[in-house]
Amino acid sequence: MSEGDQQARKKHPVLVNALKAAAVLVLLIVAVLSLRGKLPSVTAIRHAIIDADTSWFAVAVVAEALSMAMFARQQRRLLTAFGVRMTRHRALALSYSRSAIAISLPAGSAISAAYAFRQFRTGGASRTTAATVMVLSGLLSFAALFLLYATGALAAAAVHVGTVWQRQTSTTHVSLILAVALVVIVGLFAWQSGWHLQPRHHRAHRPVATRWPRLGRLVAPLSEAITSSREVGGRHWTLALCAACANWLTDLLCLYSAARAFHLTVSLAAIGAVYLTVQVVRQVPLTPGGIGVIEVSLLAGLVSAGAGNAEAAATVLVYRLLSCWLIIPVGFLCWLALRRPSHEQPVEESTELVGELDGGALVAGQVTEQRVLEHAVHQGVDEARRHRQP
Repeated sequence: MSEGDQQARKKHPVLVNALKAAAVLVLLIVAVLSLRGKLPSVTAIRHAIIDADTSWFAVAVVAEALSMAMFARQQRRLLTAFGVRMTRHRALALSYSRSAIAISLPAGSAISAAYAFRQFRTGGASRTTAATVMVLSGLLSFAALFLLYATGALAAAAVHVGTVWQRQTSTTHVSLILAVALVVIVGLFAWQSGWHLQPRHHRAHRPVATRWPRLGRLVAPLSEAITSSREVGGRHWTLALCAACANWLTDLLCLYSAARAFHLTVSLAAIGAVYLTVQVVRQVPLTPGGIGVIEVSLLAGLVSAGAGNAEAAATVLVYRLLSCWLIIPVGFLCWLALRRPSHEQPVEESTELVGELDGGALVAGQVTEQRVLEHAVHQGVDEARRHRQP
């Protein structure tokens, strides 16, 4: 590597951190401007908490506990698909400890990924299996979130189409039905006839890694995980995806229960829209666990949806207390419990990834989650090749 490349790589984290800081500053400025004059006093929030319905607090606590349990079930199901057994208690402790690491530490996602890799290896998984489960778990979480977005969009579209349908005349109804029937008939005829588009000029196929080396390094862990995922049966995919969807839905239920506890005059659809909007902000690691950014975004969304200022602030406090702040001490206790060596693998085997990576760089946030996964996958591929050799 040339000296110029080394200097560029040193400048890269500084540039990324500067862009993150600028993005956080812009979001905070927008939120502050939208909440100007609407922030409640501490006394108003205290009165809202006193007048709250405590039965909905219990529902919120149970919903968040179920959300963490579904996340544990999602990982455990993927491990089971590859023949690795992990007890429910250990999987749940791993979920809490991973979440606490991701929330509380800089570069928490990368450290959480490395920690999960070590725990999977300690539980008896090979390098390839551990890396594959990490990648597939993240993909399933994004897929479940996308399903929620798609379901919400289809529901909103159905309501809008129903409203428009009621306003149209009978002639318009007949025209729309005929148009839909024509499209269906043409589509069926095309499918039966085997129509397919042929390119006019055939181009020589070049691998992604050859055409775009950086993109190739980025998608290498993903492609290796997809290749390994062919061993997963349909039943395991279905159960893991259901667990991922339940993870998001129970977290949404926690927010909705907190809103009902403070008698928010906001519909479930509006709360769901605010929740899904905030998840877009949550996926960008601007701050550890989105602390500060998510609270402001949730408060601005609920107030814009018509909630009272004090009630909305109390709702955000309770929801974030259950879904973020209380998870940190619980996750720390689970981390202490998981430090005990497992009977399947020696302690040295469970700590090899951190020994091979630069621990100081991990703490400083200079190692991304993609690098952790790429390292794990490549090590797993090398190990598989050695086993195949006579």
